[in-house]
Amino acid sequence: MAKTLMPREGVSLAAQAHKTWNDVEVDPITLKVIGGSLNSMAKEMAQVLYRMAYSSLIRESEDLGAGIFDVNGRELCESDSTPMHCGSIPAYIRGINRRLAGTYKPGDVILHNHPYHGAAHSPDYGVVIPIFWEGEHIGFAGCTGHVSDIGGNFPGLCMDVVDVWAEGKLMDSMKIYDGGVRNDMLIQHILDNVRTPEQNRGDLEALIACSRIGEKRFTELLEKYGLDTVMSASEAWMDYSEHMLRERIRALPNGSYEAPVGYLDDDGKNRGVPVKVAVRVQVEDEDVLIDLTGSNDQVPTAFNVPFEGSVLPVAVSAIRTILLDEYVTEEFVPQNDGCFRPVRAYAPEGTIFNPDFPASCFARFSQVNRIFDSINLALAPVLPDHAVAGSSAALCAIAYSGVAEDGESYWVYIEINEGSYGARNGKDGMDAVDALMANTRNNPIEELELNHAMRAERYELRDESPAPGQWRGGIGSVRTWLMQTDTFLGSEADNRNDPPAGVLGGADGVSGAFVRNAGRDDEEILFSKVTQEMVREGETLEIRMPSGGGFGDPFEREPQAVLMDVWDEYLSAEEARRDYGVVVNTSDWTVDVEGTRALRSARAAS
Repeated sequence: MAKTLMPREGVSLAAQAHKTWNDVEVDPITLKVIGGSLNSMAKEMAQVLYRMAYSSLIRESEDLGAGIFDVNGRELCESDSTPMHCGSIPAYIRGINRRLAGTYKPGDVILHNHPYHGAAHSPDYGVVIPIFWEGEHIGFAGCTGHVSDIGGNFPGLCMDVVDVWAEGKLMDSMKIYDGGVRNDMLIQHILDNVRTPEQNRGDLEALIACSRIGEKRFTELLEKYGLDTVMSASEAWMDYSEHMLRERIRALPNGSYEAPVGYLDDDGKNRGVPVKVAVRVQVEDEDVLIDLTGSNDQVPTAFNVPFEGSVLPVAVSAIRTILLDEYVTEEFVPQNDGCFRPVRAYAPEGTIFNPDFPASCFARFSQVNRIFDSINLALAPVLPDHAVAGSSAALCAIAYSGVAEDGESYWVYIEINEGSYGARNGKDGMDAVDALMANTRNNPIEELELNHAMRAERYELRDESPAPGQWRGGIGSVRTWLMQTDTFLGSEADNRNDPPAGVLGGADGVSGAFVRNAGRDDEEILFSKVTQEMVREGETLEIRMPSGGGFGDPFEREPQAVLMDVWDEYLSAEEARRDYGVVVNTSDWTVDVEGTRALRSARAAS
């Protein structure tokens, strides 16, 4: 049965575990040194993974996560990469423990990707290595990364699939090394069932190397300071992060805060039928519940979300990001298990955020981004200095593929297109950047054109003006590909038919679009979610990403800032007058101070 309520157990898990170490007092200097070491080793793990990986999504976009965890999966440290990857690894470990606890040996390497046993979704391979110290199992080094293909009914990304098995090859707690002995036949079986065996082999070796360097670095730390000191310091850091987050939660008024109900375009099959997202944030003293009651029933496609591996991490990441924003928080607060303890998530069984097995849940990122966006909007009235206006919140993952020249495999390229952030109090929204839970980088055009039969004809900010506000919304990107060979297209994006919301008087943003052969006689608007679409040689595909909402009354924006937007061609002089009440002298491109004052005064009087 799917679990409907999954708080991170926090300290209670540690109490249940067989402790092989003793609590000791750690002086402040040693505590900071060990904390810095944990932070550094997680970053080094991620560096190893993305530098070694073969697939562009890990190598270029850094769609990965890495860290060190205790025997129960509590996170001691994580890399500065994709929050969804890092936040899901504890669930991977809990899923692996359910089958392998008590069987671990030095030299084991476990591969896992089962979405109903902790994985974020099946394309995210997780590799976990148990860490031993003086013969005792004391933790794990683990990492995840999105591989190019896992088999299934369509190359790279799939939407219209019947169940979880149709997604591709499922690995449930599989020891690919058992006590240091490599299972070559099992690994070969895995690679024989994917379309990109060379890329997957390279990614798998990179994932193993990443976890091994984590195991090595953590063991070195134990050799220097001893198990008692290192684990006591780790507990102190987790308690500190928990304390800091609970302190911020206590500053919020108790109550129930609901975001406006949102709607995703469709489920990838039932066209014209929007998918409902309902989010409520319940604040009670120093605890937060993210309640998804009222969200859509699960759908018959891959557009469902694994609860433990995806919903819970996004709930925690949203609360931690909003309340412990580094921009407004002077103290350094590490991301670890302590941040999970005050936050719970609830989703009724049989809904898109807690599907019943064996429903497919391959494509889940647009939905979880809407959870994050909705949590932010729900809290905006009580956190005007922290929240942002609506963001693109629609990770645009597109898979392009075709049969390779050898005729025995496929080339698969998965790209992440950049949306934008909404504005915030005191800051304009960031343009053309992956928002919220993604944190992935864009892929260089040169690398793509070198390796694939595609040519970029356009890659820049959208033409539409940013959403007006005292601080304007961010602008999404627009990209146009010319296909130089017949190319399969798979997409799990969302165009935001309900555009990103403005906040406190700011205007809404702009929706996105997929357009085949834009500007030609045979122009065609495509759905945002497609499976087995073909873009023929000589055809183009234009991807327009959503632009974020504005924050605050546009007529309160500094006239000089409006003028600079006109100079930068974000706005026309007419838009400056209409949307901001700023009169621009087009003869010398300066602000007409008196005209602006009169226009704004008239608007205030009316």
